[in-house]
Amino acid sequence: MSTIPITKRGAEKLKEELHRLKTVERHAVINAIAEARAQGDLSENAEYDAAKDKQGFIEGRILEIEGKLAAAQIIDPSQLDAGGRIVFGSTVDLEDEDSGNEVTYQIVGEDEADIKEGRISIGSPIARALIGKSVGDAAEVQAPGGVRRYEVMGVRYE
Repeated sequence: MSTIPITKRGAEKLKEELHRLKTVERHAVINAIAEARAQGDLSENAEYDAAKDKQGFIEGRILEIEGKLAAAQIIDPSQLDAGGRIVFGSTVDLEDEDSGNEVTYQIVGEDEADIKEGRISIGSPIARALIGKSVGDAAEVQAPGGVRRYEVMGVRYE
């Protein structure tokens, strides 16, 4: 089994979701199934079917999260010493060479990626182009709209 890189914050979020699913969601769906059973004929009971479907989803998600946590290689960006190079967990300040716009991204695991919050997956084209670069380097990214060039303005490990 290969390891899955994940930041410390990302692992904590998965653990919180797992705890919620096991302690809150699982019990709520068990109660919903019990209430639906109390209504009688299960063959035409939409509430029962919906509750059983939800139970299947919850149990599947629990197994998925447990598997990810078991295979996780938790990386704390604040403990990194990459000599100013961009690595997994780095927060990177970039300037688009064409437009001059500045953007900031943190390179994270696939489950943590959220472009609205500035977190990009290690598997994304931009992250792959940035890995190993340092301040002052340029990175070319093959985007759907063509090649984009970014200059690395800063690298932080937070």
